[in-house]
Amino acid sequence: MHHHPAIVSCMLALACLLLITSASAAPGIQASIGDIIPLSGYSYGSQTVYLFLTGPNLPVNGVALDDISKRADEGGFTRVQVDSNDRWSYKWGTANIGGRLDEGTYTVWVVSGPNDRSHLSEADYSTISVTLGKPSISIDTQVQPGAMDLRSVPDGASVVMSEKYLGKTPLTVSALAPGTYDVIFSQFEYEKFSTRVPVEAGRITEVIATLVPNTGGLAITSVPAGASVLVDGRNIGLAPVTTGNLTVGNHTVTVSLDGCISLQQTVTVIPGQTLPVNIGLIPQPPQKAETTRAAGPAAAPLIAGFVAIMFFIRCTRRQ
Repeated sequence: MHHHPAIVSCMLALACLLLITSASAAPGIQASIGDIIPLSGYSYGSQTVYLFLTGPNLPVNGVALDDISKRADEGGFTRVQVDSNDRWSYKWGTANIGGRLDEGTYTVWVVSGPNDRSHLSEADYSTISVTLGKPSISIDTQVQPGAMDLRSVPDGASVVMSEKYLGKTPLTVSALAPGTYDVIFSQFEYEKFSTRVPVEAGRITEVIATLVPNTGGLAITSVPAGASVLVDGRNIGLAPVTTGNLTVGNHTVTVSLDGCISLQQTVTVIPGQTLPVNIGLIPQPPQKAETTRAAGPAAAPLIAGFVAIMFFIRCTRRQ
């Protein structure tokens, strides 16, 4: 056979395997039927290289690599373009190529022209030996763990996962097997936040839990009605009045009405409930009336009683 330096080299690589071949030996590789085998090399003086295959149960003059039903002596070649750096490359998929390859050793022919095996004397060529075996199956038993990046608004929420306390946010949980986990965020004066968190191998799942404050309400009435009501210094209207969205805990209720003594009361808001608050107002005491000597001692009690009645009517006029 005639090997010409026009195609200086042919290099073959499979997966991450690097082959270094000597000038005295034809390159060769072990692979499995169904593998994709990258082929590459250089061609000086030809813009196209022609690839064909010979081997077990194939026509002697070869077949195209991409369709083994096409004979090389009938023009069946795999044509590959040469780039501006005189380099060519081709990925040979050994499955679904117009037929099934048998186990055994094959020869890939790289030719400078459309010449089958019987006409190689008219062209430059090189060869690559490939031994194909049964398809192999590999199982990766080392699964990469995943992780969670857990945050909350506000910070400082307690985190429980699978009934185990993990700490307070912000929190990173690593070395987790891929799967789905139930995570609960909780914080004083806020409703619990529960969610299912998927974890993938080699990835970090981010979770931001926005906590909702625990709230309740107050239904405030006054006797007499119509008193002005402040909750924590904020005017909410005239009694009877109801206010909601109050955080759980103590709040200051102030009730005032003209002619009555303003009252202030501390009320504890319970989550999820509207608490009734009834405040009875006390009339302001009457001011002492000045009497004259002309009125006489007997008139003073009558005048004082009249003033007290007027103040009481003024306090209760809105009832």
